[in-house]
Amino acid sequence: MVAVGILGDTHYPYKASYIPDLIFKKFSEENVELIIHTGDINEKIVLEKLEEIAPVIAVKGNTDTLNLPEEKIIEVGDIRIGILHGHQFLSLDTQTLKYKALDMDVDVLVFGHTHRFFYDVYEFIGKKIALLNPGSPTLPRMNSPTFVVAKIKNSSFRVEVVDLWKI
Repeated sequence: MVAVGILGDTHYPYKASYIPDLIFKKFSEENVELIIHTGDINEKIVLEKLEEIAPVIAVKGNTDTLNLPEEKIIEVGDIRIGILHGHQFLSLDTQTLKYKALDMDVDVLVFGHTHRFFYDVYEFIGKKIALLNPGSPTLPRMNSPTFVVAKIKNSSFRVEVVDLWKI
């Protein structure tokens, strides 16, 4: 089983004054082997601190000036994961995101931008597609501050949302 830490929209230090230590603690406790950041990172120090725990794969958000890709596709176990920020779309409705997942040929599409946790699995045009937004651990919108630890084994993808207000 592979544990993957997933977070986004940290906006440090421009809008958020700190990154909660509980993120680093949880990722360490769960022995994450990989960390995904969905963009709006703002400063490289965020990625450097995360890389002290595990390798980081990050994409560029609409407020980032870091030299990062707009999209990334990775494979963990038998799962193909697409990563993007989400600001590229006029609307982040599930229909648009499901078509994007099909276009990227991924099993799971991880995105950010809304600062709100979201996870659901769909049967869509003959394919099972999961959509996951880890939310924001620093600047939540109409929601608790959140991040995710995903557990992947072969083709199984399980999500644990970590709500910082409930720890």
